[in-house]
Amino acid sequence: MERYDDLVAEALTRVKEIMPWDLSRALAAGSRPILLDVREPSEFDLLRIPGSINVPRGVLEQSCEWDYDETVPELANGREREIVVICRSGKRSVLAADMLQRMGYTNVVSLKTGVRGWSDYEQPLTNAKGEELDADDGDELLAPRVKPEQRKPK
Repeated sequence: MERYDDLVAEALTRVKEIMPWDLSRALAAGSRPILLDVREPSEFDLLRIPGSINVPRGVLEQSCEWDYDETVPELANGREREIVVICRSGKRSVLAADMLQRMGYTNVVSLKTGVRGWSDYEQPLTNAKGEELDADDGDELLAPRVKPEQRKPK
């Protein structure tokens, strides 16, 4: 039986990752990739990389195709565009990037360490209102919130 981390490790054999500083430099140099955030809308509303779009992992495949309620034209028309997939820590984004590649997207990378790493690198973050957040806000909003009942039994 494969577990979540096994699935991520397997996908990593096919998916290229970039670090937050690589993305920051590319954006500063004028690169305009699709910044695809696959977190849930409630996570995306709290904080995001400016300019990113939100397509939750659960509707990703439909969002990439025409004629669905979830179709995102920028994605459906972007199979040749550079896409940087983003999540909180860099695991969901690896799985999403792997799926995009399976669907024929040719220039896809995952942001290693996700929004947490972006925040740690003290890069700009905004919330749903467009307000800028500082690194301390990022740290607080991105902190793990594993409840006792979610921990592995001893």
